[in-house]
Formats: sequence, C-alpha cells, structure tokens
Amino acid sequence: MSVQATGRLVLQWTLRNATCPVLNLRTILRSDDVRQRGFMTCRLLCSTHNQTSTLHQHTDLSQLQLQPGRELSIRALLDMGFTDTQADQLLEAATKGRGGQSEYACSTLMALFVLGLNPSSVLKVLEKCPELFYVKGTQLQQRMDNLRRLGLLEGSLQRVVSHYPQILTLPLRRVSTVARFLREKCAFTVQQATDIIRDSPAVVQDDLGQLEYKFQYAYFRMGVKQAEMVKSKVFRVTLEEVRCRHSFLERRGLYQTPDKKGQTLIVNPKLKDILAVTEETYLADIAMATQEEFKVFQKLMAREWQEEDDEQERDMGADSDDDDEEDEDEEDMKIGYRQRRKK
Repeated sequence: MSVQATGRLVLQWTLRNATCPVLNLRTILRSDDVRQRGFMTCRLLCSTHNQTSTLHQHTDLSQLQLQPGRELSIRALLDMGFTDTQADQLLEAATKGRGGQSEYACSTLMALFVLGLNPSSVLKVLEKCPELFYVKGTQLQQRMDNLRRLGLLEGSLQRVVSHYPQILTLPLRRVSTVARFLREKCAFTVQQATDIIRDSPAVVQDDLGQLEYKFQYAYFRMGVKQAEMVKSKVFRVTLEEVRCRHSFLERRGLYQTPDKKGQTLIVNPKLKDILAVTEETYLADIAMATQEEFKVFQKLMAREWQEEDDEQERDMGADSDDDDEEDEDEEDMKIGYRQRRKK
C-alpha cells in the first residue's frame, strides 16, 4: 500500500466517520501532509473516555496528533479496514500486556498505516511485536525516518518492518551505532551496511563484540571479502553455525584458508552455498556427508569450544593472581623501604 493509497483510504474513512465538529473534512483537506491527515483521521476513529468534553475543545494543527488516553474500539478497527476476526484479534493483542490497552495503541496503528502497510500486514506486525503498542506514535515516526536516512527507502522499509518489527522498539542511537560500526569497524561501504540491515535486521540487536568476531572469522579465517559476506547474508546465521559448517568442510579437506595473496590449492565453495542453504542441501551438495557424521562433529566442536572457554577463564584467573602477587611484592618493598628509613 503506497503513501498515496493510504491518503485516499484516510479520506474515505474520514467521509464515513466525520461526525466530530472539531475535525471536519475541511480541516483535513487543508493539511498538505499525508501523515498529518492520517493522524487526524485516526482521532476521528478512536474513542475516548471523555469524548463529549473533548469535542467542544478547539484544536489547532499542532494538537491533531493522537494524544494519550484514547482507546481502540471494534467500530474504529472495522472502519480502518480490518475484518471482524482481525478486529477482535487486534483488540485482544492491544489489551494483553502491561495491565490493559496502551494509551498509544491508536497512534501506533496510524503510524503503521501511514508507512503503507495494509490491515493484514499491520495485524501480523503487532502480533509479532506487541511492544509496539507501547511506543509513542511520534517515536515510531522518528525511528522510521532514521531508517530512511540510513538508506532504507520505500519498499525496503516496509519489508524490514514486516519481517522484523522489533527494530522500531529500539532507540535511534542503537540502530545508528550498529550502522556506523559496520562501516567503521568492518569496512563495509554505506550501501553494504544498508543492505545488511535490510536483509538481516536482527543484527541491530547483536552484541557488537560478537558481531565483530563473526566478521573477523569470515574475513581472516575463511578469507571472505565484504561483498561476498553481504550476498551470503552471513549476519543472519549464528557464529556457532558459521564456525561449525566451515570447520566441517575444512577437516574434510574441502575448504582452505587463502594465503596472503588470496590463493588456495583447491577451489573453495562460495560462502552463500555454505550458509544460505538448508542443512540437507549443505550436506548433500557441499560437504558430501551424512547427517550422522555432521551431528557427531557438532558434538565434538561443542566440546572443543567449551574446553577453549574454560582454558581462557583459567588463564584470566591466573593473570589476576599474578597481578595480586605483584601488588603484594610491591607493598613488601615499600614496607622494607620504610623500615630501613627508620633505622
């Protein structure tokens, strides 16, 4: 659903529901911005606990956005284009958490409609991420605008929100930090960083240390360049899965780490052929092994990684003990020095 189509729907809803003397058709038509029209229309469609007194208040354009205290109703949802079943499901989802219906539920709906999502898509988004009911409409709009600034234009933005709506629950700084991290620490281009967020939006919630380690593993250990990482969607896959599939091939003699010149004695399979396929396809076409062999290998690798982690913890503990001993020796030296001074 495009922004223009959303605007037409907004006006249709308004004509059917323009019973409010404060917000009439003339007021809405004077608004040049589709988003402002949408917010005004949603005020018409959402009920309030004290609607009578509200209707007699004069409201200017800056106050037309949805304000706290408004509630959804079945009638309002039906007028927005939801079916009876969808309206029931949405109303149930809106009242499940945090002790009742959120005061921002109506503005959340309008923000998603203005984005260009249809009623079915809006319902799916809110079922995936009911936390969006508790985000202010203005914050949602700011976060969508930030994603646009990062390069997610119309079409891509809608797909990202539909696939991973949790991205709209994160502060602007977090999403921008991850995008900057991909560019500065991992040397991806601006377009490549945008493609990563578009294809693997959950990356915005990854630990930055783990994110960097995954990049370094693919770059140094596997010899894969940034462009191939983007094509393979490596950031959709867990670090354990990347290591396990690569190590399995390596130990079977089917993968070699390139030398300093980027050369190998064998032809390595592409990263997308290793990661962007099902386990069955990977075993049959790339590893040429049985599932039983791979399961045994996974258990061995899990044991090896656990032993590595334990050894690192012991080393860290030993380093800490050495530091304590050095502090004690230094203190003894100071005491001896003071005693000699007294003599």
